[in-house]
Amino acid sequence: MKFESIALLADDHPPAQEAIEKLKANYETVAAEEADIIVALGGDGFMLSTVHQFMELGTPIFGMNLGSVGFLMNEFRETGLRDRLLKSEPIELHALRMKAETLEGTEHNALAINEVSLLRELRLAAKIRIIIDGIERMEEMICDGVLIATSAGSTAYNLSAYGPIIPLGTGLLALTPISAFRPRRWRGALLPENTVIKFEVLDAKIRPVSAVADFTEIRNVTSVEVRQEKDIFPTILFDPEHNLEERILKEQFLP
Repeated sequence: MKFESIALLADDHPPAQEAIEKLKANYETVAAEEADIIVALGGDGFMLSTVHQFMELGTPIFGMNLGSVGFLMNEFRETGLRDRLLKSEPIELHALRMKAETLEGTEHNALAINEVSLLRELRLAAKIRIIIDGIERMEEMICDGVLIATSAGSTAYNLSAYGPIIPLGTGLLALTPISAFRPRRWRGALLPENTVIKFEVLDAKIRPVSAVADFTEIRNVTSVEVRQEKDIFPTILFDPEHNLEERILKEQFLP
């Protein structure tokens, strides 16, 4: 891949701000909207927000970690950036589209790279019906919530909720309950990526639920439909020795 023009973006934390000043002194840059590639400096959260901001432009993004976890990032180095970009390997991420309807009768759409999650708003547990490709698969789940994760997002909130890690390229989504009370021993399901998942919130006025697609939160939802977005697939770049597929594989063998 050839990159003639580079944009540098950094989050607000001091390490990232210091890093961007050093890189700007060594590399000629352009605005992100004009760049062939965007270099994002920060943590996974900043990388995710950068992907959301520019995914419809289709500009590939190379992240360098100056945060804590850095699962979606490469190691930060001041030197050799152009050579690293030329040797980098692309990974296409497949977004999820969330369509949520609320008690007020409004409809909201949002995209998610990691996951779409439903979460109870009050002390009362949520009651949620699960419908897969038009077929009711669970009449009622009493829980704190439920989520649908992509393979790239399977090591994020999904993993914390004891969901499975999904290697890239398997064509699967993780359907994972969050603190389910009934059915207590249900651990979720693996679904084909072309599945259409619908959640219906029962007793929505008494037991209000929020729906969250990465950064977008919609409160007081009555139903949420999730399906893969076919036309938008952002590209992130990794050093050959440290790509996302390898990270997902390693994560499954951590103690």
